[in-house]
Amino acid sequence: MTSRLDRLLGARLPDPPDRLRRGPFRAGAFPSPLHSERRAARTGVWLGLAFLVCFLTGVVSDLVQSGPGWFTWPSSPVWLYRVTQGLHVATGLAAIPLLLVKLWTVYPLLFEWPPARSPARLVSRLSVLVLVGTAAMQLVTGLINIAQWYPFGFFFPTAHYWTGWIAIGAVAVHVGAKAPEIRRGLARRGSPAATAGLAPGRAEEARAAATAEEEGAIDRRAFVLASGLGVAAVTVTTLGQTVAPLAPVSVLAPRLPDAGTQGLPVNQTAAAAGVEETATDAGYRLVVDGPRRLELSLAELRRRPQHTETLPITCVEGWSANGRWTGVRLADLLEEAGLPRDARVVVESLQTGGLYRTSVVAPPHTADPRTLLALRLGDEPLALDHGYPVRLIAPNRPGVMQTKWLSLVRPA
Repeated sequence: MTSRLDRLLGARLPDPPDRLRRGPFRAGAFPSPLHSERRAARTGVWLGLAFLVCFLTGVVSDLVQSGPGWFTWPSSPVWLYRVTQGLHVATGLAAIPLLLVKLWTVYPLLFEWPPARSPARLVSRLSVLVLVGTAAMQLVTGLINIAQWYPFGFFFPTAHYWTGWIAIGAVAVHVGAKAPEIRRGLARRGSPAATAGLAPGRAEEARAAATAEEEGAIDRRAFVLASGLGVAAVTVTTLGQTVAPLAPVSVLAPRLPDAGTQGLPVNQTAAAAGVEETATDAGYRLVVDGPRRLELSLAELRRRPQHTETLPITCVEGWSANGRWTGVRLADLLEEAGLPRDARVVVESLQTGGLYRTSVVAPPHTADPRTLLALRLGDEPLALDHGYPVRLIAPNRPGVMQTKWLSLVRPA
C-alpha cells in the first residue's frame, strides 16, 4: 500500500503545452540573483525566529489570562509580563517587513515550469498556501488589534491563539520539507554543501547563480541593508509604547506611555463601560464576601492603612507604563473578612457586561503585599476612567485583569 502511494505521488505529471509558457512563466523572467535559495533561507531564519518568539510569548499571555488550574503565574518580577507581551508585539511588528522580504525572494517559484512535476510536488505547493495564509492573518489581524479596530466578526484573542498554533505547525512542516534547500541556502556560496543533492544541471545553475551574486555584491549588500533598515524602522518607531526612552521617535506607536488621563493611557473609558452613575453614587459600597462580610464605603476604605507601590499597567496590545498607586492591601481586607491572606478570589466590576468585568486573583498575587485596591494614582484620587472609586492593581498582570470600578471581592 505504501509503495503504491509513493509511486502515485512520485508519478510524473504531463507538462503543459509550451505555448502557455508566457509572461512570468517564461525562462529568465526573474533575472535578479537575489531571488535565490541563499536569500530565501537567510531571511527565513530571521522570520522563523520572529514567529517562534511571537508564538511562545503569545502562549504565555493566553495562559496568564485563561490558563488551566495547574498553571501559576508569579507576582515577581513585576516587569515580567511587560517584557513578554512587549516582545510579542514588537517581534510581530518586525515580522511584517520580514515576511514581505521573504515573499519577494521566493515569489518567482510561484511561476516555476512545469507548475507541478508530480502529485507530491503539487501537494507541497498547495501546503505553502496554509503557511502564507496563516502568517498573513496573524500579522494583519494583530496589527488591526493594536489599533483597536475590529472589522472582523470573530473574537480576536481566540482566533489569534488557535491560528498561531496552525501557523507554527505550518512553519515546522515547511522547515522539514525544505530542509535540503535550507541547508544549501545557509551554506557558503559555491561550496559542495551549497550544491549537494542537486542534479548536475541544477548544480551548475546554482554555481552560476552564486557567481552572479558575488559579481552583484553591491546589489546584495543593498538588499540586506534595505531589509535591515526596514525592520529597524518599524521596531524603533513603535517600541516606544513599551520602552519609554524611545517614545519621542515612536511616531507609529498606537499608544505612548505618558499619553492619557493622569499621565497613563486609557483603553476603556467609564462612559464606554456604562459606569458613570454607579461609580459616582454616594451610596457606593465595596463588598468583601467572607465569614465576616464587609461592606465598605469609600470613606471607610480611605481610613484604613494606605500603602503606595509603583507598578506597571501592561496592555495585551503591547504598551505599558508605570504608575504610583496608593490604596489598601487586598490581603489585609481578606484577613479582615475572615479569609486567608492567600485565598483565591474573584473581583467584580460595576460593569454589567463585557468580557473582562471579572478576573481571578490567584494566591501569588492575593498574598503579595504589593497587590492593592487602589484609591489614588500619583498625588490625586483615581480618575473615573482609571477605575474610580476603587480598582485592582497587582504586580505582573495584564492590564485587562487589573479590574476597574470594583464592586465585589468573593472567594473563587
